[in-house]
Amino acid sequence: MKWIYGKQDIKTLERGQENCYLLTNGLGGFSSLTMIGSAARNDHALLMGCTQAPNHRYNLIHRLREVLETKKEKKVLSSQEFDGGTAEEGYRYLSSFTFEDTPVWRYEAGGVQVRKEIGMPHMENTVAVVYEIENETLEAVTLQVTPFLQFVRKGEDLKEEQNFQWDGNSVISNGIGLFFETNGEILQKEETETCYYSYDVCDGRRPAGRTKAVLQISLRVPARKTGRLEIIASTCAGRKDAEGILADTKQYRQELEERAGFTAPMAKVLAKSAGQFVSRRESTDGKTILAGYPFFEDWGRDTMIALPGVCISTGQYETAKEILRTFAVHEKDGLMPNLFPEGKNEPRYNTVDAALLFINCVYLYYQAAGDLDFVKEVWPVMERIVANYQAGTRHGIRMDEDGLILAGEGLDQVTWMDVRVGDLLPTPRHGKPVEVNAYWYNALRIMEMFASELGMEYTGYGVLSDKVRTSFRQQFWNEEKGCLKDLISGTKADTQIRCNQIWAVSMPFGMMDEEQERQVVRTVYEKLYTPYGLRTLEEADEEFHPFYGGEMIKRDLAYHQGTVWVFPLGAYYLAYLKVHGYSEEARQHVRKQLEVMESAMREGCIGQLPEIYDGGNPTSSKGCFAQAWSVGEILRVYEAVE
Repeated sequence: MKWIYGKQDIKTLERGQENCYLLTNGLGGFSSLTMIGSAARNDHALLMGCTQAPNHRYNLIHRLREVLETKKEKKVLSSQEFDGGTAEEGYRYLSSFTFEDTPVWRYEAGGVQVRKEIGMPHMENTVAVVYEIENETLEAVTLQVTPFLQFVRKGEDLKEEQNFQWDGNSVISNGIGLFFETNGEILQKEETETCYYSYDVCDGRRPAGRTKAVLQISLRVPARKTGRLEIIASTCAGRKDAEGILADTKQYRQELEERAGFTAPMAKVLAKSAGQFVSRRESTDGKTILAGYPFFEDWGRDTMIALPGVCISTGQYETAKEILRTFAVHEKDGLMPNLFPEGKNEPRYNTVDAALLFINCVYLYYQAAGDLDFVKEVWPVMERIVANYQAGTRHGIRMDEDGLILAGEGLDQVTWMDVRVGDLLPTPRHGKPVEVNAYWYNALRIMEMFASELGMEYTGYGVLSDKVRTSFRQQFWNEEKGCLKDLISGTKADTQIRCNQIWAVSMPFGMMDEEQERQVVRTVYEKLYTPYGLRTLEEADEEFHPFYGGEMIKRDLAYHQGTVWVFPLGAYYLAYLKVHGYSEEARQHVRKQLEVMESAMREGCIGQLPEIYDGGNPTSSKGCFAQAWSVGEILRVYEAVE
């Protein structure tokens, strides 16, 4: 599927910065700029390298200035806002921007056409930029390309005293070397500029950042001739084949699409987008899933939610197994790490749901791959998870006398609604969270099934799961509202209508009768559904926040208090299909509902799905412009309807 944007989509600088592309390298590094080539965020970059996968990211090449020069005039093709109110407005020459497997720009400037394409190869901190210049004029033109550099950790600013050493084709700064290969002429050119970040300003982040140029690359094209300028920037010396890099970028993405085997065009795009989240992790010598771009790293909870769609639905079974094996090795006290160790640091185990979802992921992997040997390998880990949840483990996680799971204590937020602002918990969920107990029951039923598959004698998982089901029905059902309580805590939070109840229907093993499940689906649709995601709190609630934005405290207070999240929409559609018996009529209904996702994938990060939208009127993507569990959960829906 090819995304095409014309001049109608780029009427102004502001419109041109609404959308961006994303290329990733499987190491945590990426290339992402707006569709007019500008850096509208401090973590936009032509080359965001990663020196230690996947989290040691450095903004190496922030952006490019591109100028077309004749004897008479200079035409600036690049676009960028600067601190102080000035801007380059090369978007006026931009006739189209397209993205399929690589981003492509076409400029028309007074008889000269310039086509630009960018590629990023897998497992390398490398980017290639190729310009094709068609000069139909009667005089020679020169294309001048100036890389503006930072060489700072992602999110940091370039300091005035930072030194750049240039020796002709390489730049060294902050202990990092970047090598340039080009068929153009390289000249020394020192210049600094301060970029303005309009998207960061909206969220109360740093409004501007410094960059520095130390070289300029140019190519002269005679009258009525064509020229081709190739530029490769890499942390490895000797990378010379720009055309090969473009081909490798396309081939890798096309292989992801073919392996997934989807028929729906949007599902094919999402299968390729899913691959952008899979990365190597150096500290564990294995693969992991990055939660989202450009902000997030790899987290246990996000991985366990994203993995079924990102890896299993796309046929990446070996990747799924490798990731699960990595987590199994790091299980401790029945918990899975939410943050992996860096250097000598210990993992953080501040999540109640990741371990239970690990068991679910093993089940889904087994259902798809039939790999009983792997089930046998991780069986002791799953046994420890259940045993520790029964006996009690960190963060107040333990089984109550009724068989249900309690979680959270003090200021520890251990569900996915985990925001903490100082001593304030905007969404306090200490007690018995509804989705956690749905995961708990699901895990017990899976353990019962696996015990049978592995030929084990009576284990007691079935008896305990029956007890959990009885207690869940008695305590969580809200007859008055026709839905499930969000929490059992004895506070007003218990009866708030939230999206968490949908997982009690969508998980493989559910506890309610058919009519109760149908009522939950109806209530969620009525109170929380939007075409782009589910609201985290119904609009009628006094704590509902319709807008997400501003400084961090304002964003945190709105994050789970009405803000629309994309990933629960996957569970809603899976639940809808379930309560309608997976009929062809139900599948067709979901297909029609999914059609609007094309507009979501055109906006923000092209071909991707974002983290969140405003709760009041979800029109523009916010938070991470590309989110793993959003993509993964919608892919599971496509898998179900196909």
